[in-house]
Amino acid sequence: MFIRRTFFRWQFPAVIVLPLWLLIGSSIFGTGGWAVLGIFFGAVLLGVGMLLVSLLIFARREVREARALSWADVGVLAFWHLLIIVLGFSADVSGWLSVAVVVAGIGAFWYAVWALFTAARKRVQSMVDLIEQTAAGTIPGTVPRAAPRNPLDPQPTRPRGNPASPPFTRTNDPEVIVIREKPHDSV
Repeated sequence: MFIRRTFFRWQFPAVIVLPLWLLIGSSIFGTGGWAVLGIFFGAVLLGVGMLLVSLLIFARREVREARALSWADVGVLAFWHLLIIVLGFSADVSGWLSVAVVVAGIGAFWYAVWALFTAARKRVQSMVDLIEQTAAGTIPGTVPRAAPRNPLDPQPTRPRGNPASPPFTRTNDPEVIVIREKPHDSV
């Protein structure tokens, strides 16, 4: 749980730290001036992509409630972040490594979209199941209610106070309240 919570806290600072590492690492480990300019624009795009993936992961309710990522989230982000860190150290194989970072970023994006869609589908399905169980009167963990009276067979009663007022009907449905505006209105 510690690792999952650490990655939960790390994903948003990583949006700034890892692109900055690319700029600093490429400057330290021998990249030319024009390459640093290209890395700057790449780092900006990388930061936007990382922010988008982090927001998609954060959009899942179970991630927000547990304040921890799933193990699959940790694996995807760890692989992508490790590639970015290694890219900052190397100047020789940065072409192939850059492609690997981009491919890993696209994969992380589609994984986050898939995970969000799957989590939303599960929540909607559980809500539909609950609605169906409620309609059938078989909610798990509750006591079944008594069957309501037949609304076609009401028991007429007279309100207290004025015996000349018309009768109204009472049902066992506590969700319906009848309020008369005038004493002679009929229901």
